[in-house]
Amino acid sequence: QPQFVESGGGLVQPGGSLTLSCAASGSLFSLYVVGWFRQGPGKQRDLIAYIKSDGKKNYADSVKGRFTISRDNAKNTAYLQMNSLKTEDSAMYYCNAELNSDYAPNVAYDDWGQGTQVTVSS
Repeated sequence: QPQFVESGGGLVQPGGSLTLSCAASGSLFSLYVVGWFRQGPGKQRDLIAYIKSDGKKNYADSVKGRFTISRDNAKNTAYLQMNSLKTEDSAMYYCNAELNSDYAPNVAYDDWGQGTQVTVSS
């Protein structure tokens, strides 16, 4: 399992944009299904988007049409472009990955990065 370092979070006004980065260790990054998760205060951690090794993408309904996941395998990095941000998008954002392409990444993994905080507020 790669190790992940998330970055790019911050404070943004409603309607604004942010791009998060997920840098991964290891040489097999291109084979993984990479997912972005978020966890708000007092809430469970949820998968909001993932991208397969072939580039196919999937989004949770809550972010569909506003967020875009992408990856650069040469840089071992995945991204989450977030547009039209809402106050309810405020959360700690994490990434993680699944090697088996038949499965989406899930919250049951033992190892997580430190996450990056996104706060949407006026």
